[in-house]
Amino acid sequence: MKKYEQLSQKQQKIILIFFILLFAANMLLVSYFVGKPLIQYARQPELFKAWIDSHGIWGKLIYVLIVALQVIVAMIPGEPFEIAGGYCFELLEGTLLCLAGIVLGSVIIFAFVRRFGHYFIEIFVKREQLEKLEFLKDPSKLNSITFLIFAIPGTPKDLLTYAVGLTEMDIKTWILISFFARIPSVITSTYAGYTLGEKNYVMTALIFVVTMVISIIGVIIYNRRSNKESA
Repeated sequence: MKKYEQLSQKQQKIILIFFILLFAANMLLVSYFVGKPLIQYARQPELFKAWIDSHGIWGKLIYVLIVALQVIVAMIPGEPFEIAGGYCFELLEGTLLCLAGIVLGSVIIFAFVRRFGHYFIEIFVKREQLEKLEFLKDPSKLNSITFLIFAIPGTPKDLLTYAVGLTEMDIKTWILISFFARIPSVITSTYAGYTLGEKNYVMTALIFVVTMVISIIGVIIYNRRSNKESA
């Protein structure tokens, strides 16, 4: 059997596209048959906590892997799992476990994009969306703006998570940004889950309102910045 490197460029491209399409199909199946039930479960935090607790010491690892899966399969929303993390593990531990899952998923995506490039990313992200991210082409702005976008709730983090692998950013910087820049948005969700567990519903509602306002402002800032960069 010929090695991959010995095949013609056309043959390599066909094999590459086949595996990427296979990966995409698997992500759709996972999203529907695994992600959808998990979301419904996470939206009932008391049941989710009972399920996590039933796995003993492995419950924390399972939670981290679920969050990582959500990052990889961008169609699965992350908010329910972040809230469930605060409910299940309280504020500090829930935040750290959630961030660990986010970093794991982000590194896996980074590795895939670095290996397969545009062939991989354009299955999930439209070319027009990527072209709006002009700052990705400027190394002097890349790290600072990426950090800022991840730190503000409401910005399109899923899009950027896939796009960063196409840039000159190194893996160590990406890990640091994935962890530290996500703290503000993650901690608001885990804190909401924690207050929900404490039955402090007024504080929970207040956190959601404040987060919503910040998210709206973040989206406005991001859109203005994107339009300015692409003009």
